[in-house]
Amino acid sequence: MPNTPVKTNNKFYKGIALVLIGLLVLGAVVLKMSLFKTYPVNGQKQKLVIDNGETYTRFIDQLAKDDKVSFPIILKLYRKAFIQETMKAGVYEVTQGMSVREVLLMVSDADNAQMNRILVIEGTTTKQLLKTLKKDQYVKTEVANLPTAEMLKALNIPFEHAEGLFAPDTYFFDKGATDQKILTDLYQRQMKILDAAWEKRDQGLPYQNKYEALIMASIIERETSVDSELEQVSGVFVRRLKLGMRLQTDPTVIYGMGDNYKGNISKQDLRTPTPYNTYTINGLPPTPIALPSKKAIEAAMHPDNSDNIYFVATGNGGHKFSSNLADHNKAVQEYLAVMRAKN
Repeated sequence: MPNTPVKTNNKFYKGIALVLIGLLVLGAVVLKMSLFKTYPVNGQKQKLVIDNGETYTRFIDQLAKDDKVSFPIILKLYRKAFIQETMKAGVYEVTQGMSVREVLLMVSDADNAQMNRILVIEGTTTKQLLKTLKKDQYVKTEVANLPTAEMLKALNIPFEHAEGLFAPDTYFFDKGATDQKILTDLYQRQMKILDAAWEKRDQGLPYQNKYEALIMASIIERETSVDSELEQVSGVFVRRLKLGMRLQTDPTVIYGMGDNYKGNISKQDLRTPTPYNTYTINGLPPTPIALPSKKAIEAAMHPDNSDNIYFVATGNGGHKFSSNLADHNKAVQEYLAVMRAKN
């Protein structure tokens, strides 16, 4: 039997071709609306601030939420395939005409940042701040390695001790800024905050001067991370000072222990005298024990009006405040029960 030629279904192949063309067009549209979409800029250029710990996932999701891009999944897939680095904190300059893809690539390299981001965390110490500055490749070291007295003299700071004098916050400085400029700016900001708060302080506070208020603010800062408790903690310590009671606050003990503190305080530590051990000394320690925030400084100037003179952690976040020893002892037992249950 002679071979019968197979007839080609031209309509089928034409259909396949149209589908492929459609997919290519759709893909081009998707890429145009995501990766190659022009990043929205107000004017010729604008600053883009990337905070420490920011992730591509959150950044892309926010772009989509703000209707700056479509198809965020495409951006995430691109990032996973082609950008191995994490986002780098800093201030970047986005110019008109840059694509979203170019922006994603730019923020993966800190060298592209126009300015250097410096995070000063509330409740940390001046020693930790100096260590951060010395480790920062974009900060020029001039004074951070000097003995404290020489450093303060170079900074024109009229104090004998550096603790507490620098305002915690997030800052942006030019790359190559000196530690002298940075510390001077932070000091001036802290003094401005302190002066303003001191002028508006409550009457009858047991502070001889605003430096003592700064010391109190540093203790408050270290005692609680719950903003709503700041004035309550302040109230407890202010009333204790007025009553002649010892402050008996662990953060001061820890500060006085210095490098000997290994993460736990023993009964012996509480009994060992240091200038900062408020279990053995009366009144305030001689200097601040940390870098207090504006909120803590305000709290030191405006303690609450309760009768509480005790507080203890709840074990679930926050503290339980009491006006008498019996209630305080009960709160202590409740805390211990919570901790036992967790273990």
